[in-house]
Amino acid sequence: MAAPAPVSEAASSQSSIEKRLATLESMMQQRNFLQVELQQQLNLLQDEVSQIRGVTEEQSYKLEKVLQRQRELYQEIENRVSQAYAKPATPAPTTDYTQPGSDQSYSSDLSENEAYERAVALIMKDKRYDQAIPEFQAFLTTYPNSVYTSNAHYWLGQLLTIKNDGVKAAEHFKVVVNEFPNSNKRPDAMLKLGTLLQEQGLKAEAQKILNELINQYPSTTAAKLATDRLSK
Repeated sequence: MAAPAPVSEAASSQSSIEKRLATLESMMQQRNFLQVELQQQLNLLQDEVSQIRGVTEEQSYKLEKVLQRQRELYQEIENRVSQAYAKPATPAPTTDYTQPGSDQSYSSDLSENEAYERAVALIMKDKRYDQAIPEFQAFLTTYPNSVYTSNAHYWLGQLLTIKNDGVKAAEHFKVVVNEFPNSNKRPDAMLKLGTLLQEQGLKAEAQKILNELINQYPSTTAAKLATDRLSK
C-alpha cells in the first residue's frame, strides 16, 4: 500500500487552492465593479438622451408655432390683397420706386439683412402696412443692388395693391417679372400683374402674361389661378 502524502505536500496543495480561490474572487469583484460602473454610465447616457429628446420636442413645438403664425400672417395679407383686387383702381402717384438688383437668397452684409428684416417685420409681426411701404422704398434706395431687391419689389406691389394703388403696384410686379427670372416670387408676381392689367382695361397684356405664367410654371398654384381667371 502506498504511503500517505507528506504533510508538507498537502499543505502546499491547500495553499495553491486558496490562492486560486482568492484570484477567482478578486476577478469576480472586478467584474461586478465593472458591471456597476457600466450600468451607471448607461443610466447617465439614458438621462442625457431623455433631456435632448425633451429639448428637441420643445424646439420643434416652438418652431411649428412660429411657422403656423407665419402662415396665418401670409394668409391675412393675401386676403387683404384679394379684397383690394376687388376694388376699382385709383390714379397712382408718379414716384418711381423700381430699382435693379440681383436675385440671390442671402446677403453677407449684416446691415443689409437687418434693414430687410426690419421692413418685413412691419408686415409679418406688427401689421403696420402703411409704415412698411416707405421702409421698403428706403431699402431699395440704400441697397439698389441688394440680393433682396426682387422680394422688396414684390412686397411693395402687395402693399400698394392693399392701398388700392394698382398702377404703381403693377410697376413693381413688372420689375420682378422682367428683371428676376429666377425669383421664387415671379409666378405670384405674374398672376398679380395679370390681374391688375385686366382691372386697368389692358386685357391683351393681361392675357399674355397669364398665358406665360401657365406655360412657364404649369404646376404652381399661381398657374391654376391664372387658368381660372382666363376661363372667365
